[in-house]
Amino acid sequence: MTAKPEAVKTGIGFTTVENIYVRGRNLSEDVIGKMDFVDMIYFAATGKEPDAPTRRMTNAIIVTATDHGLTPSAISARMTILGAPESLQGAVAAGLLGAGNHFLGTMQNAAQFTQDQIGDLDMDSSDEEFAAHARDVVKKFRAERRVLPGLGHPIHIHGDPRTPTLRRLAGENGFDGKHWRLLVAVEKAAEEEFGRLLPINAAGAVGATVSDMGLEPIWARAFALIGRSAGLLAHLMEELVNPQGQKIWDLILDQDDSAELAGLGKGEKK
Repeated sequence: MTAKPEAVKTGIGFTTVENIYVRGRNLSEDVIGKMDFVDMIYFAATGKEPDAPTRRMTNAIIVTATDHGLTPSAISARMTILGAPESLQGAVAAGLLGAGNHFLGTMQNAAQFTQDQIGDLDMDSSDEEFAAHARDVVKKFRAERRVLPGLGHPIHIHGDPRTPTLRRLAGENGFDGKHWRLLVAVEKAAEEEFGRLLPINAAGAVGATVSDMGLEPIWARAFALIGRSAGLLAHLMEELVNPQGQKIWDLILDQDDSAELAGLGKGEKK
């Protein structure tokens, strides 16, 4: 006798003829108008609402990740809407697909780094203990030719302007803890080791904060994706009135002699 397949179900939500429920609460009566978006993120994912400090800090992180200009994610979204103007969702998805270890996903990498490298350090550890541990971490990463997550920026070479603001907010909300202390110590140790400043960037600031919030590293990437979704929508709304996708395509055609070999005229779409 063939065993009956197990029922497919989720603990997040379900729908009846009369109502919709999320984590056991009636969506229409107990959630809409009573819970803001950040509350809903945590409630849907965990079944618990965040406390006030967690809500404020999460808002700051999501805002930080919203937009950084014509980054690869924004360009991907704009180029997708150029080819498929009917697909807003496809263009947003295209932008989010590039959230990897070089862009956006770096926040998760930084959180993972601080949690993996914290060792036995805690808030009772001395500054010298943090410094000595950080020097060991930096030397190890250099010997293994590994990048130190959360440090350095190609533009903000003298310091990322977002970092002090994020650390101040982390402190105000009780999240400037051992992971922040480690990252600051690593920044100093890296400057000593390499002879130049590698400033804590926004990804590092978010990673250390997420770690001090007691969250798993994947939450850092989740916040980045949520924030960047709003940023990509902004780029796509602008694309309607100030198109940049066609300009990017034309620029490529101007610089690529192979376009002539392919029989494409300037501005012509495949």
